[in-house]
Amino acid sequence: MPDVKIAIQLASLRLPFRKALPAVARLGATGVEIDARGEIKPQDVTQTGLRELRRMLDEFSLKVVAVSFHTRRGYDVALELDRRVAATKAAMKFAADLRAPVVINQIGHVPGEAGGQAWQLLLQALADLSAYGQHVGVVLAAQTGSESGSDLARLIGALPPQGIGVDLDPGQLIINGFSPLEAVQSLASNIRHVHARDGVRDLARGRGLEVPLGRGSADFAALLGALEERQYRGYFTIAREDVDDPELEIGAAVKYLRSL
Repeated sequence: MPDVKIAIQLASLRLPFRKALPAVARLGATGVEIDARGEIKPQDVTQTGLRELRRMLDEFSLKVVAVSFHTRRGYDVALELDRRVAATKAAMKFAADLRAPVVINQIGHVPGEAGGQAWQLLLQALADLSAYGQHVGVVLAAQTGSESGSDLARLIGALPPQGIGVDLDPGQLIINGFSPLEAVQSLASNIRHVHARDGVRDLARGRGLEVPLGRGSADFAALLGALEERQYRGYFTIAREDVDDPELEIGAAVKYLRSL
């Protein structure tokens, strides 16, 4: 199996941008995920600012492997949909300027059956974003977790070929009661990015919980094997929320992935 390409979600480090980049390099990763709603907003970045961003990344031999842009509502909600689509396009242009291949967002609720207003809104918005993505060379990747892999695959199948991609998030799938391996099998070549995140289900409480990488229910050895069989060559981006010592946990996650 080829060496795993590892990136780190900068927001998980909870450090200012200029301090986060050397931390990523120190931890042994070669890529970063940038939050385009929190850390750096596309509308605030001038051409001079873009050149400075690229210079800082080059200083530590890092590349932007993904830009996250989580909207408050999905593309299935009519309220302010045009504004949401326009903002997503701005994030995709920003990603293109940073040579990042994907923009990640939770696209909204995927209806259980085709048809209906929400389904049509979702299809129309995603088709628009797909066309724009082909124009700028960036793919919108739908983050997994809120539905099964097969349901998301059904939506993607209704779009033009290569219309949108998938951000596989094993932890979020487990937290919501779905199977990461089933998602890999269903989504196959549509997977453009992977979040290295783990989780468990607390059956007594009926809810899921994020846990350190390698300590949950995600079988990463099996996932890496399944992704390798499907020719996945992208990054595995480590992401954590609400941890006491982010650098310690993320460093341990880097070592865990390297050991597989």
